Formats: sequence, structure tokens, C-alpha cells
Amino acid sequence: MELARSIGTRIGEGLGERGRLGDEPMKRTLDAVQQLARTMRGHYVRMFAIGTSALRRAENGEDFMERVHELLGVSLRVLSGEEEAAASYRGALTAFDDGRVERVGALDVGGGSTEYAFGDSLAPEKVISCEIGAVRLTEAVPELGGRDGPVPADGLSRAAGIARDALRPLADCPAVERLALVGGSATTTVSIVRGRAAPTLSQRLTRADLQRTLERLCTMKLDERKKVLGMKPQRADILPAGIVVLDAALETLGRDEALATTADLLVGYLLQQRDAAGQPQRPGVAPKLAKGLH
Repeated sequence: MELARSIGTRIGEGLGERGRLGDEPMKRTLDAVQQLARTMRGHYVRMFAIGTSALRRAENGEDFMERVHELLGVSLRVLSGEEEAAASYRGALTAFDDGRVERVGALDVGGGSTEYAFGDSLAPEKVISCEIGAVRLTEAVPELGGRDGPVPADGLSRAAGIARDALRPLADCPAVERLALVGGSATTTVSIVRGRAAPTLSQRLTRADLQRTLERLCTMKLDERKKVLGMKPQRADILPAGIVVLDAALETLGRDEALATTADLLVGYLLQQRDAAGQPQRPGVAPKLAKGLH
């Protein structure tokens, strides 16, 4: 049995324009929830369902939560931005498996928000949530999506400015010894850099890697991007925006590189539940089964 599965449904599509979850994005997501629930049947002790940025902002988020509860029989918990950052941090700690005690940071670029947390123990010292993400930035600068062809230079410049403005709170954060990048923007970029479709648990990613990949993707039409080795086709339109946010965040944090890892929010949330049950683990030890819905 596979240990993890991810289905991109883009539930927050168009949310910035309407303030409400659209019928079609909700249907896609509910279909995915149902599919994943069938896959998990008989293979779990306890089920968790969590939501993030889109459900925090949506006027009709409670309607969606009720429908998830009807499907799963468990309540969907919407994490605050700070809780999301803390869970991503907890998961990212498992990427640093050498037992060294240092101040580390975890940066998670999502669809609607970007979370950053840092600390030197299982719980972060501070967490920050910024209102920018790959989907949100693509909606603000539609040229990034590639549907009309290569991305013009002024579009890229505008996107970078928006990202830097949204990420200003990161400038006040102290330096960290090591930094982890979690989320699909980072891990997909690593796959493209490596030229391999299979995800890698942890891989060094530099700003130069980000900038080269961004330049390459921005010369392509959307259909061409989908064929790039390592690309997840459903992410092809939003990946340039995700890279812009990653690069702006690293710039703001004064970092030239970080460790991109698949040990993310879902792993972190499960570990938090284990910690809360009185079974804490040291950094670097991941749970044997990381299965979840998002």
C-alpha cells in the first residue's frame, strides 16, 4: 500500500474574486475526498481532515465543511495560518535527521498563503502567515499561467513586486542555521531540476535553480509546460507563481539555498497529534504511516 497520495483540486480557484468557494472547485474537492476515503478504508486507526487558506477566507466554508463531515463521518478542522505554519515546521524537522540542535526554519508556499516558522525544538519559536501563494499570485498576474503564451517581462516584474510586498514580515525574522522548503512548488521544482518525475524525500534547492527553472517555464506555453519532465500537469499554470514566491521569500530571508522536502504539513500534523497524546519524537524521526486528506 502506498504511504501517501496527493490530488490537486484547487478548491480556492476564483476565491479572490468572489469571496466564496465555487461550485465546481467544491465538487472536484469532494470527489477527491471520497476517492481518498475509499483508498484508506481499512488502513487507518484514526482519520483526520484538515483545511487551510481557502477555507479560512471563504464565506461559505462552513457549507463545505458540513459536506466533508457527511462523507467522512469526521469533522474537518480548518487550521489558522499560525497552526498551519507550526504543522509544516513540525513535519520539516524530520528532514534534518542528524540530531543536531540548531535554529531551523520551515517555509511552506501554498495556493493561497505562505507560512514560515522557526525554532530550535519540536514546537516553533515563532510562526508567520503571509497572504500570498501560487494560485493567488497567478490570479493577480494571469500572464503567469501561460495560457496566452510566454510570460512577458513586465508580468514577471509585477509578480515579483507583489510577492516581495506580501512577504515583508519575513524580513524581521532572525537568521536560521538551516531552512526547509515544503509544498508542491518546491518539490515540483526539484523534480524538474533533477529531470525525474519521482519525488525525492529531500533535495538541496538554490535560488539559481529557481531562477533557471522560472526562466525556462516562462518561455513556454501552458501545453508545453505540462510535458516538462518532472512537472505535475495540474501544477503547470501555477508553478511559475510558486517559484516567484519561493525566490522572493529566500531573498527576504537572506538565503541562497534551502532543503526542499516532502516531509510537509500532513506529516507534521500527524506528528503533532502523536506529541499531544504523550508520545513525542525527536526531530528527524518520521511517522511510519503518513496518510491524510487535504
